[in-house]
Amino acid sequence: MESVLLGAALLVTLVALVIVILWRPGVSGKAAAELARAQGEADEVRTNAKREVRELLERAEAEARRVEIESRTAAEQEAKAVRDELRGLREDLERREARLADREQRLDGEVRRLQEWSDRLAESRRAIEERGRELDGVDEERRLVLERTAGLTAEQAKAELVASIENQAKREAIPITREIENSARQEGDKRARKIVTLAIQRIASEQTAESVVSVLHLPGDEMKGRIIGREGRNIRAFETTTGVNLIIDDTPEAVLLSCFDPVRREVGRLTLEKLVLDGRIHPQRIEEIYERSKRDVEQLCVRAGEDALVDVGIADMHPELIALLGRLRYRTSYGQNVLKHLIESAHIAGIMAGELRLPVDVAKRGTLLHDIGKALTHEVEGSHALIGAEIARRYGEPEDVVHAIEAHHNEVEVRTVEAVLTQAADAVSGSRPGARRESLEAYVKRLERLEEIARDKHEGVEKVFAMQAGREVRVMVKPDSVDDIQAQVIARDIAKQVEDELIYPGQIRVTVVRESRATEFAR
Repeated sequence: MESVLLGAALLVTLVALVIVILWRPGVSGKAAAELARAQGEADEVRTNAKREVRELLERAEAEARRVEIESRTAAEQEAKAVRDELRGLREDLERREARLADREQRLDGEVRRLQEWSDRLAESRRAIEERGRELDGVDEERRLVLERTAGLTAEQAKAELVASIENQAKREAIPITREIENSARQEGDKRARKIVTLAIQRIASEQTAESVVSVLHLPGDEMKGRIIGREGRNIRAFETTTGVNLIIDDTPEAVLLSCFDPVRREVGRLTLEKLVLDGRIHPQRIEEIYERSKRDVEQLCVRAGEDALVDVGIADMHPELIALLGRLRYRTSYGQNVLKHLIESAHIAGIMAGELRLPVDVAKRGTLLHDIGKALTHEVEGSHALIGAEIARRYGEPEDVVHAIEAHHNEVEVRTVEAVLTQAADAVSGSRPGARRESLEAYVKRLERLEEIARDKHEGVEKVFAMQAGREVRVMVKPDSVDDIQAQVIARDIAKQVEDELIYPGQIRVTVVRESRATEFAR
């Protein structure tokens, strides 16, 4: 509407300007007519503009009234909705207030009833206390009457009653205790059998196949003559140096080495193997190779001990104990390899300790070392259990491990569960089918005893070897300390002592070897 008014005003102004421009003195009649016509048109435009303006104003007023009516209607509706909502909230609040009032009334009633009950309880308590005091007086009178009647005081009667009840309880408890003990013993035996059975089932071990003979294969039969040497000097030097009996028979391309001591037999086998590969076989070379083979076997022992630790899962141990453990690779007990027996027993003890929730490392360590003393039984007198315990204690093993070693044959009273597990694992490993052979152990012990008899109490004896399956004992003496006559005396004394102490079939030949050597060096 404002734009229409502005257009009309501009039109009126334009018409007025034209009139002013054209209005001059002396204007012609035609110009006056044009002016009059223009003025008429301007009046008409003004009239139309006013009319349009008026119409626009009327429409604007009508639109304003309509908008006002609609706004008023919407406001009235919103106000009505708000009033309805407030009315609903007021009604809900009134209902809640009514419920709260009812609840307060009920609570007041409960409080009154509780107060009445409390009053009645207080009265009952007072009545009970009065009755108790009356009964105490009656009990005191009755106690006095009983004491006068029985001639005992209350303390004496109470002591007799307690003693009587205690005696009765003991009589009733003895059968129950015995039943519990029997049940516990049966359950313990059942669980122990289960644990041992599981340990045995989880260990798969090989059968004993130990022998006192080793076989060395030769590149050809002509090597047998070189091993024997001229007039048998090489084979005599070999047997004298190593203490191993060398058997050369008709077996093609093979010789046998026989010795009850597996360590000595292994040294002899390595010596002969290196001599065959070298090709130079004579007494001096035999001694050189023998010393080198002894060092090699010692290194093999250390390696065997380390492999045993890895197999069992033990991380650290003193090097001397490892070397002693490896020496048991060449030892046997009733035909059973001692090192394999120790590894097998350690696994069994570890399994049983795991089942019993005990330290597995301690059980394995004690069981692995329980026969370590057997590595020194030929050097130190005494039981291998006590010898092994002393060695373990010397090299810093824990006291539980030392006790398991010294107690595994009951030479020391068992004090720990680990020691019991060591005994059980040792028994399981040694008693399984195929583990040991009694005949081989008896044979080895007889040969060991032969060497001990020849070695002990005879001065000048340097080396002693039991050979030919125990039918011959060769004694090497020091030529500087023993002469020929004394050598004969030693042979006779040894033969006499063997006759007195040993039981054997057939006869045993005692040979005393006295050798004189002259050595010089050319420079």
